[in-house]
Amino acid sequence: MAQTDAIRELAHQAVAVPTLSGKHDTWLWDRTQRLVRNVEHIARLPEITNSGLSVDRFCLTAAAYFCDAGFARYADPEDPANRVSLADVSTSDLHDFSTQIATEKLTNIIPGPKIDKINKIIYESSNRLTKTTEALILADARSLDDMGAVGIFNEFRRYAIHGKSATDALQSWKRKIDYHYWQTRLDESFNFDTVRELAARRFSVAEKFMTQLQLENSARDLEEMILESLDPLNEKAG
Repeated sequence: MAQTDAIRELAHQAVAVPTLSGKHDTWLWDRTQRLVRNVEHIARLPEITNSGLSVDRFCLTAAAYFCDAGFARYADPEDPANRVSLADVSTSDLHDFSTQIATEKLTNIIPGPKIDKINKIIYESSNRLTKTTEALILADARSLDDMGAVGIFNEFRRYAIHGKSATDALQSWKRKIDYHYWQTRLDESFNFDTVRELAARRFSVAEKFMTQLQLENSARDLEEMILESLDPLNEKAG
């Protein structure tokens, strides 16, 4: 088995979150695979390849596979009250657990210096001052997962875990818009202009969805339909 295949399988095992039904919660593994796809594509952007930046694709991909592995340690299928979402875990704790797991799983699979580099990428992906190219790419891959339709799915999953409603989700969205949260994310959370532009397009899609959710949640579309149907009657009465 090639090293990358072995790393993929070990990461899959590491992020497997058990449930009371005996099956595994596939959300974390699904996210992990998205991050891997993101970093692989970002590393191929002309913005990077034409800049002369050196990218260790192997360590970058491995870091993407394990960067959220620590979250699995918070999952407790025996105590649903303690269920948490990724947003509930501090970045430092997540990185600490993730690098511990990466070290445990990868020891005797790849050389120690490679493991150290993988862990460095994971740690520095949250450091806005880092100059490590792989960490910058991983940071953009993670930020991109917060935008657009996938970002909404992630948010709604968190709301569901905490017993929140569609109304709660809309109120949270409004607060973020009022405080320019998303614009700040677009301005400050991306290292590469190409990825930032894509994130802005995805955010535009999210805005349209949330506008539609507000419309349906308030039944305003139904009200407008009724008013439109009454217009001919009003004209006849006039």
